[in-house]
Parts: sequence; C-alpha cells; structure tokens
Amino acid sequence: MQHRMGEGPLHRPDGRLAEPGWACAEVRRYSRASVKAPKWRLKAWDYYCITAPDYALALTVADNGYMGFLGTAWMDFAARTAVNGGAMSAFPMGRMGLPDSADAGDVRAAIGGLAIEYRHETGGRRLIFDDPGFGGGRGLKGEVFLSDEPRDRMVVATPFPRAPRAFYYNQKINCLRAEGEVVLGGERLAFSPDSAFAVLDWGRGVWTYDNTWYWGSASGLHEGRRFGLNIGHGFGDTSAASENMVFLDGVAHKLGEVTFHLPKGAHDSGPWRFTSDDGRFEMTFEPIVDRASATDLKVIRSIQHQVFGRYSGEVVLDDGRRLAIRDLLGFAEEVENRW
Repeated sequence: MQHRMGEGPLHRPDGRLAEPGWACAEVRRYSRASVKAPKWRLKAWDYYCITAPDYALALTVADNGYMGFLGTAWMDFAARTAVNGGAMSAFPMGRMGLPDSADAGDVRAAIGGLAIEYRHETGGRRLIFDDPGFGGGRGLKGEVFLSDEPRDRMVVATPFPRAPRAFYYNQKINCLRAEGEVVLGGERLAFSPDSAFAVLDWGRGVWTYDNTWYWGSASGLHEGRRFGLNIGHGFGDTSAASENMVFLDGVAHKLGEVTFHLPKGAHDSGPWRFTSDDGRFEMTFEPIVDRASATDLKVIRSIQHQVFGRYSGEVVLDDGRRLAIRDLLGFAEEVENRW
C-alpha cells in the first residue's frame, strides 16, 4: 500500500501522527511544540551531501535531545579516502534551533571551533562552514550555494510499531545544483553547478531505542537531464508508504518496496544490489569508498557505513518508460543506532 498524504498538521492533539504516508511536498506541518514526548527523546537533523565527479562533501547539524552534533566529511574518490570531522555537545534539547520546516528558517550552530550555517536566500540555500581542526589540523572551510530546487521531493511520515507517539517525519530534496568553493588544508576545490549536485536530508522524529536503517541516494545527470533517486527502509512501520522514489527533470515517480542486498564481505568489498517488489528498480552499486564511523558508549551506540559509489541498472517511471542508468554517482548506507 502506498498512501498519499493530504494537507494539515502532522500530529493529532494526542501526539499521534495524523496521517502516515508519503507526499511530494511539505504538505503536513510539523511543530515541535505538538510532540508528546520528553525533550531528550526528540531528534532533529539537517544533513547535506554534495557530490562532484572527483569528491564529495557532507555537513550535519543534529540536535538529538541528549546530544548535539556537528559533522563534516570529505571524500576523495581518486584517492578512495574519507575523512570525518565533528564535535558534540551535551543535552541541547532543542536549543540548537533547528526549524520546523525544510523551506524556512536558518540554522547557525557552533561547538568548540567548528561552525556550520545554513541560510535560505533568494534562489536557493547557502551553506557556510569552518572546521579548523579537520583532518588533524588541516582545516576544512567553504561556502556553497544550492539552487534550481526541483518541483518534487520525497516526504514521508512514518510511525513505529508498538510505540504510538514515536514517529519519523522525513524530507529528501535531491538534485540541487551546487556552486562554490572548499578550502581543504590550503587547497582550493570547486563545485560547479553543471556537474555538482546536492541532497538535503531533513529529519524530525521521536525514535525507538534500537534501530538499523538502510538509505541510498544519488543526484546527477542522465542523458543530460537531471535524475535522482531515494531508496530506503528500516525507518519504522512503512506499511502506509515507503520512501522510495526516482526523480526525472524534478518530477517524482513513486516506487514500492526496495530490498538492499549487501555484499558478504566489507561494505565496500563488492557490489551492492537492489531489487523492488514492483520490478521498477533493479540496480547494482559499485563502491568507491566507505565513510565509516563508530561510537560505542554501551548505552549509546552508532555504527555507520555510508558507502560512496556508482549506480547502474534500470528504473521504470510511472508512465512505463524505462531508463537505463549507468554510473550515477551517489551513496548507499547501513546505520545501526541505539539512541
């Protein structure tokens, strides 16, 4: 079943989701004040990932209730390396000011010497960041402008089994054009809007304690036209709707369930494979580099493998057209969280 949501508040007065399902726009209004859960349980993040032919940048601002996190990462595809940076704070519980909408409200966050800012401006979004301690003191800073926002995005409101007030409200905006410059250890590296594309992962929710999720995303060009994909599962009870979509020229095409078939060795040891229950998404994924990270504090645990690589295969659009995708740059991940 794939239920498309209507407009209105995200939550009912009792704190339950008003209407689980999917949409192509921010049709349900999220309000932090309407969540019926302790402040330390509410999790919010804005994550941007920008890919170019030779490298990628990832930025995270997250307020996870009992922990605040700012993250930076740089992936060099030629060298097959990934370097993570970041800083944490204790018990922000909403004070990081992440907005209630993906379409309005700026973000300014700093922990220690690391600072990240997201601005809404005429024509797009501006990302500004400075991480002087990145890479053992090499430093990573820059400014990137994201523009040409597509008509459609992936939006899903998902409950959790046996936890009536737990939920995940997620938006993914693919295929944003990226233009700007990054300075890495004194070296200047550019993003050009004809070859660099970004995705926003905007998440708000109250999660259960132990979760494993799978997410795949890519944004780029197919025969000169903007094409993107978003696939995933493990984000709660998806019986009302999955988050699986592909995008062509900014228009969404809704898919059913997609299964991730991981390699038997290390996450980057061999191809991943993806199949769908409706036969409309059949892909392989050739890894380039695994951006791995691990935090294990016993009670709090996060094991992450975000693998960058290239998608190839076939997708079927809503009107039956078949697209043969070759070497589309993106990522696929497996994340285990106890939080």
